[in-house]
Amino acid sequence: MAAREAPWKTAWVTGASTGIGRSLVLKLAEAGVKVAATARTQANLDDLAALHPNIVPAALDVSDREVVLQSSVPSGAQIGDIDLAILNAGVWHPSWAKDIDGAKAAQSMAVNYLGVVNCVEALLPHMTRQQRGHIAMTSSVAGYRGLPKSCHYGPTKAAIYNLAETLGIELKSQGIDITVISPGFVETPMTSVNDFPMPYIMSPDEAANRILKKLPSKPFEIAFPWQLVWALKLAQMMPTPLYLWQARRSLGRGPDK
Repeated sequence: MAAREAPWKTAWVTGASTGIGRSLVLKLAEAGVKVAATARTQANLDDLAALHPNIVPAALDVSDREVVLQSSVPSGAQIGDIDLAILNAGVWHPSWAKDIDGAKAAQSMAVNYLGVVNCVEALLPHMTRQQRGHIAMTSSVAGYRGLPKSCHYGPTKAAIYNLAETLGIELKSQGIDITVISPGFVETPMTSVNDFPMPYIMSPDEAANRILKKLPSKPFEIAFPWQLVWALKLAQMMPTPLYLWQARRSLGRGPDK
């Protein structure tokens, strides 16, 4: 993305210290966008900020509502009024159903879903005052249907998708656009713990390129790779009993003990 192609002057990216978030920050900064980069670890953010003068680092835990609401980042105080927010922070706890863990589920919901809600709550007063803004939130193809080893993660991503639809209905009239980003497997510290095949896995740079290529047109959804997207979109159309039967046969039921 060349600087003249970037339709935004300022952006806020959460989950910015690794993976897709880090790649997005760097590509936006290189395109001339002033980027507020937030994550929980200040040292990682400082290393990132050293790579480009357009990056402004700020440690922020999106799961802490009061901290997010009191932060100067959503108001754009550090970089100017925010044109684009990419709410990307997330955690992943792969577990078979027999190992379901309430604490892991709670953390997943606190970061993956409520972390987005907290940021949206903080952003809306400023964006509604401006009568403009673009909020992109990271879901996953894992949110389309229930999948093995996703009992903690998948429900949070399904919630994000539903939230994006609700916000997209209500906020368009106020000049605020909503995009949901639904990636497949991406090489990140999160996916490095996976002990199962990850078809069509791609690098964070490739994922960021796909996102930034489409974001300027303000689509409701950016989803990739198409092979996984269409397989799971078709699965959404299947009657649930048929999907469950097919998924047990092809994806597995989990360990017997």
